[in-house]
Amino acid sequence: MQTRRIAIFGATGSIGINTLDVIAQLGGRDAFEITAVTGNSNVEALARLAIEHGAAMAVTADESRYDDLKQELSGTGIEAASGASGLDEAASCNNDIVMAAIVGTAGLAPTLKAAAAGADIALANKECLVSAGPLFMDAVKRGGGMLIPVDSEHSAIFQVFEENQRRALDRVIITASGGPFRQMSLDEMRHVDAATARAHPNWSMGLKISIDSASMFNKALEMIEAQHLFDLAPGQVEVVVHPQSIIHSMVGYADGSILAQLGAPDMRTAIGYALAYPERRPLSVERLDFAKLARLDFEAPDETRFPALKLARRAMERGGLQGAVLNGAKEVALEAFIEGRCGFLEMAEITEAVMAEMDNLPAATTIDDVYQADSEARRRAASLLRR
Repeated sequence: MQTRRIAIFGATGSIGINTLDVIAQLGGRDAFEITAVTGNSNVEALARLAIEHGAAMAVTADESRYDDLKQELSGTGIEAASGASGLDEAASCNNDIVMAAIVGTAGLAPTLKAAAAGADIALANKECLVSAGPLFMDAVKRGGGMLIPVDSEHSAIFQVFEENQRRALDRVIITASGGPFRQMSLDEMRHVDAATARAHPNWSMGLKISIDSASMFNKALEMIEAQHLFDLAPGQVEVVVHPQSIIHSMVGYADGSILAQLGAPDMRTAIGYALAYPERRPLSVERLDFAKLARLDFEAPDETRFPALKLARRAMERGGLQGAVLNGAKEVALEAFIEGRCGFLEMAEITEAVMAEMDNLPAATTIDDVYQADSEARRRAASLLRR
């Protein structure tokens, strides 16, 4: 494999850490030249990763921590940078590939910049497609790079999606574990707290994404992502609950065939596929033992208990900036739930109310349109929470 220049956005998060582990497995510095690693306020961890993996530059998004980062890197020869200008510089390092794993709308501008510069994008940031799908897909097309999804569900679809059979495409089926509340009654769900909601049965994830999984808001976002990634009609995107998380997603064709990608729940498989594409390189991950699996279960999602799914379908059907509105309002409601100011089921109620109030926004023509919709959705959600 030829040495590739890679920037890792969000290097201190779980995706970033797993990406560095995969890079080591795929040949380390002989296979990848790390042009930049970025993080937020944890500059000690960011500097440690930059030094350990030989990055040329480290960027903290928190401008107030720039001097601390510079001190941590003193004498190493590694460049320190901060803020939006630092992220722009990291996105413009003549990268062959960028791991886009900055969480939230903060990842939108640098990832768009990297796509426009022609880098292949290994995409682990949801907002790029949920909030700015058409803008982002256009930037990738104009830049000439590839877009390779890293979410396990979209990676699965990507791996079995036969582009030369697009006319025969019937549907994509995104699998969901169902989270910790899969069998809980609606009344019981009204009283759960953040500590209970973060306990995912299969995946090891951060607080916010674990709660998004429990509410199925993560699956709602994945539905919108799939629509843009694979140029699908809203009715071609389905969700099925699969508690074992062994089948990561499926693609159905007009002849009745269903192609599925299976694997142990380990993000390194999708990351490795993105970094080595189009090759499949050896990785030290768990191998499935079908004799021990015993069973694979499936059930339809309950949109009464998990209304985020119907909100996603509404956003897909309405188009425009409804994805940005959904995501912005949900983020405010999620923070309120974590802080105990909002009930578990109220997150969807707040989000639905804001979507209804902002139903007539035109499609975005610039990134500023996305930011304005996101900001207004957050403002309205916060206002509803204060009532």
